[in-house]
Amino acid sequence: MPSPAFTEIVVLSSGMFLPQVHLPATIDGMETVDGIGGFFFRATDAAMLSRWYAEHLGITAPPQSSGGDVWRQAPGPTAFSPFGPEDHASPYLGPLGWGINFRVPNLDAMVAQLRAAQIPVEVDPETYSIGRFAQLHDPEGNAVQLWEPSSEAS
Repeated sequence: MPSPAFTEIVVLSSGMFLPQVHLPATIDGMETVDGIGGFFFRATDAAMLSRWYAEHLGITAPPQSSGGDVWRQAPGPTAFSPFGPEDHASPYLGPLGWGINFRVPNLDAMVAQLRAAQIPVEVDPETYSIGRFAQLHDPEGNAVQLWEPSSEAS
């Protein structure tokens, strides 16, 4: 029987309350991971790409020394979805065979910000039960998807 999930309320120095959901460490006795600790990928110009993600999406580059500040994602649902051979041509996978999906609180505002920076973004016209989506590519052609989760998906 897995341990039940529980929620802890963390009070930030700003006085803001931040709920932290803790998932079970085991499922039927099997140890499980509880999140993604990093995402590593090849880049032709890593410094330029790090600056692009920081400038346009707010994802800061990793610190150059121990103890430096790192980008922290907001808690929320995360999909981990290998694509089989039948989906290898999917537009959600870039030239190296991967794609990343970022949650955003306001898709329209993020799309406007990216378009103001002359970054092409394609907004999916359909609203799904789990939310709304938009697609773009980083300067090296890697697939980036933006997702504004619906209240049902959060």
